[in-house]
Amino acid sequence: MEIKNYSSSSTGFILLGLSSNPQLQKPLFVIFLIMYLVTVVGNVLIILAIHSDPRLHNPMYFFLSNLSFTDICFTTVIVPRMLVNFLSETKVISYMGCLVPMYFFMAFGNTDSYLLASMAIDRLVAICNPLHYDVAMNSRRCLLMLLGSCSISHLHSLFRVLLMSRLSFCASHVIKHFFCDTQPVLKLSCSDTSSSQMVVMTETLAVIVTPFLCIIFSYLRIIITVLRIPSAAGKWRAFSTCGSHLNVVVLFYGSVIYVYFRPLSKYLVVKDRVATVMYTVVTPMLNPFIYSLRNKDMKRGLKKLQDKIYS
Repeated sequence: MEIKNYSSSSTGFILLGLSSNPQLQKPLFVIFLIMYLVTVVGNVLIILAIHSDPRLHNPMYFFLSNLSFTDICFTTVIVPRMLVNFLSETKVISYMGCLVPMYFFMAFGNTDSYLLASMAIDRLVAICNPLHYDVAMNSRRCLLMLLGSCSISHLHSLFRVLLMSRLSFCASHVIKHFFCDTQPVLKLSCSDTSSSQMVVMTETLAVIVTPFLCIIFSYLRIIITVLRIPSAAGKWRAFSTCGSHLNVVVLFYGSVIYVYFRPLSKYLVVKDRVATVMYTVVTPMLNPFIYSLRNKDMKRGLKKLQDKIYS
């Protein structure tokens, strides 16, 4: 892949970052550093709480601990580079320094979506077929679901990165974003990207929509089952086990759909950067709070972990 600039002989891209205003760089650095530390600490606590409490060793929390681990990896691909950019004057990123994070960003992002789908299936079986829950969601099947989620996500990322590596870039190499996302990079290409856009959109629909449809189908079945429960208390008890998961799904998929399920011609720099911050930084930061504040089992697990640390 060849990257040329009329005023410079250097190769690579320039990441403009979240804002080009020099006065905002240090405040943004502090804000995103705090958000990153909260994300890492919060998700690590979730993982430790689940692994330290035997009562949390079940499929739901198995997927949650892996979701927390994936969220840590997901934000680590994006935020440290963003923090460096806030304090850097050059903001230059090499060709490989662009493609490698792009690969891992897509891999961990897609793994997130498949884990959310796995958690929806877990809730479906627990509510709609509780007598067969232990058999249907045994440890072997859960492990296979996890491995399938990771494998599909990494194959998808590899395909996308190989496709991006075939593009050529001419005059501009300024990426109007805070990381090498596919949409802003495609906007810079002087190659004919119509076929690439079509392949990317089709393949993205297949990979991202599949877990989303799985979540929709699972919750439709759950709603039908719960509505058949005669008592209001029983309905509330069943729905309460899904509340945290639904909140995360709405946060994650709401911003993902807004950013990626539109033609490249409708890509808006400022609005898309804000939406991208939502699912790359805000959602992983909020996940530990969403899953622990209204979850008695997680509260008990965190309290037990706290007792172990201070004992």
